[in-house]
Amino acid sequence: MRLSLDLMVDIVKAVAESSRLRVLALISRGDLTVTDITEILGQSQPRVSRHLKLLMEAGLVDRYQEGSWAFFRISDDDKVREFVEAIVSRVDPRDAQLERDMERLASVKQRRQQRASDYFSRNAASWGELRSLHVPEKAVETALLEVVGKQPIQSMLDLGTGTGRLLELFAPIFRRGLGLDLSRQMLAVARANLDHAGISHAQVRQGDIFAPPVERNSFDLVTMHQVLHYLDDPAAALREAARMLRPGGRLVLVDFAPHALEFLRDEHAHLRLGFSDQQIGEWLAEAGLDTETVKAFEPRSGGEAKLTVKLWVGRDRRLLIADRPAQVLQGEAV
Repeated sequence: MRLSLDLMVDIVKAVAESSRLRVLALISRGDLTVTDITEILGQSQPRVSRHLKLLMEAGLVDRYQEGSWAFFRISDDDKVREFVEAIVSRVDPRDAQLERDMERLASVKQRRQQRASDYFSRNAASWGELRSLHVPEKAVETALLEVVGKQPIQSMLDLGTGTGRLLELFAPIFRRGLGLDLSRQMLAVARANLDHAGISHAQVRQGDIFAPPVERNSFDLVTMHQVLHYLDDPAAALREAARMLRPGGRLVLVDFAPHALEFLRDEHAHLRLGFSDQQIGEWLAEAGLDTETVKAFEPRSGGEAKLTVKLWVGRDRRLLIADRPAQVLQGEAV
């Protein structure tokens, strides 16, 4: 990482204060609200807001709104994140002040997990009914790991992240992970799950998958797990997801094959009753992606009242074009 002299001075000034360095250490372990940080630091809200303002002006911290709550996170810029990680990693974790901060942070995260547990308890019956109709998630997750592979990637985007499960699943291979969801309740669940799993290099935030609040052409892997059937225009969502990919990146879709279970519309808010391989293939092609993988997971027992889960992988074809020999492209232009 190389920065101009003036920018480096601004960044060093912003960090060179104990409370702001404590804030960076906290936020590097997960997104937090002003209320969270105020409670942990034991400082007034105006003072904490001032620290955050200076860190944002230096480009180290970003702010995003989620309903009436404002969350703060380390900047999405890869170079900035690398810089912050380098600084925070050099602070002795046994420092008495930092140890107290981490204890209070653990208390904040424990409350998140309790709220998530309460939400799951209230909705467990309806989710259990749906899960009984198709193959266990473990089989699908195993296939996802095989298809995506173990090669490290820079960034992952999970659209309609729900519980954040895919961020957990692929955490070992990405450097930075981001999940988007419109539901604040599900985001609370996802944050609690990521906290419980000790995953600090993935964050979730509120966002519309038809207009993701992230930079295009910036993710190596984009996933949409059991999302398309809730959408009135799944083709548009798929096209927008493809725009988030870097050249050569992959879009991974998991959803249902066509079925006739009409009760899912009324009782589970499904707008589409599954998707055919042909339909998904056409949408991927229209979005500039080549279909790379198609897998089917039949239900544990046959019958009309069961669901087949499908897995589709599309790859951005721009890298393939860029890699073709120059003489081939010249020949095509003639």
